[in-house]
Amino acid sequence: MIKTIVSTELPVDEQFRIRKNVIQHGRKDGLRFCVVTGTHGDELEGQMVCYELARIVGEHPDLLCGTLEIYPALNPLGIDTIQRGIPNFDLDMNRIFPGDPQGTMAEQTAHAIIEDIKGADMVIDIHSSNLYLRETPQVRINIQNAEWLMPFAERLGMDFIWVHDAATVLEATLAHSLNSTGTPCLVVEMGVGQRINHKMCRRLVEGILHLMMRMGMWKGSVSADLPKPIVCKGDHVAFLNAETSGVFLTELKCGINVSRGQTIGQIVNPLRGRVLSNVISPTDGYLFTIRAYPIVYEGSLMARIFRSEK
Repeated sequence: MIKTIVSTELPVDEQFRIRKNVIQHGRKDGLRFCVVTGTHGDELEGQMVCYELARIVGEHPDLLCGTLEIYPALNPLGIDTIQRGIPNFDLDMNRIFPGDPQGTMAEQTAHAIIEDIKGADMVIDIHSSNLYLRETPQVRINIQNAEWLMPFAERLGMDFIWVHDAATVLEATLAHSLNSTGTPCLVVEMGVGQRINHKMCRRLVEGILHLMMRMGMWKGSVSADLPKPIVCKGDHVAFLNAETSGVFLTELKCGINVSRGQTIGQIVNPLRGRVLSNVISPTDGYLFTIRAYPIVYEGSLMARIFRSEK
C-alpha cells in the first residue's frame, strides 16, 4: 500500500510529496521495520535496495510477520535534479532534523518524517558516499548508542562497523533524532555518489532480510553465513590527506588490508609528466575509504584506514 506522508503545494501548480510503501502481514500490532533513503539526492544506492526489498517481500507477503515500510525518497526534489541538498534552499536535509512543525517547508517536512517513522522497532538509514569518495559497505554508529545498536549492526552482514564520536555533527541528522526518541536507527554507508553498485546493494538487501529474520519478522530463506564485520573505534582511524594539488592515480579499491609504507596512489602533474607526491599508508590496517574523484587539492581527503597494528 502506497501512503503519502508529506504533501505540499509548489509554485506553478506542482506538488511536493514524500511517499512510502507499506507491506503488512500478520498482526497489525506486530514489529515494524523501516528502510529509508534518498535524504541526499546524489546518493542512489538506496534506490536499488528499496526496489529489491519491495519486490521480494511484495511477491511473498505471507513470509512477512509484521510491517515493512519503505521510504525511497526523503528528498525527492534532490533526486529529480541530482542535487545533494534540497534545491532552491541550499540546504542539507540531513542537518535539519527533527524539524519544526511551524518552520519552513523543509523544517515542516523533516518534522513530518520523524513523526511518521518514530516508534519503529528498527530503522535502516541508507546512504552512499559523495562523488569524491568510495566507501566499503559499513554501518556507522555514534559511540553514545554503541552498546544498544551493536547487536543489530553485527547482523546486517556489512564489512565494517565504525563507532565514532562526532556527536556535534550528528545532532541534526535523521539517525540521531530517531535514536534520541528511543527508535533504533542504523546508518549504512557504501559505494560512491551518483552510481549504483549492484553487488553492494544485493548484500545489504540480504543483510536486511537476515536482520528481519533474527527479529522474527521474515520467514523466507536468507544466507546462512554472513561475514563477521570489522569493528572500529573512531580514534583508531588514520586520515590521509593530499600534500599537494594534482591528479590522483591509484590501482587500489577500498575493502582491502594495507601495510605501513605501502603506496596507496600517486598525485601527478599531467602537464610535466611528474609525480608530485606519493600517498603512503602510515599504518597496517583496513582501507575502508578511498578517493574516487581524481582531481585533488592540498588537504583533500584521500583515504581512511582502520589501524590494526599494535
